[in-house]
Amino acid sequence: MRNRKPTFEQLVNQNKQELLNDKNAMKRLEETLDQKYSTRKERMKTKHIN
Repeated sequence: MRNRKPTFEQLVNQNKQELLNDKNAMKRLEETLDQKYSTRKERMKTKHIN
């Protein structure tokens, strides 16, 4: 019997679980998101002031 390839959804879920279990990867993701959205917030503030 042939082994079935995992579906895209299964691969995404597996990757998600691996990331959730990898504390260093989670910290890097959080820092990246914080930088991205804090920069956006700062730009929004300066637009409203001007």
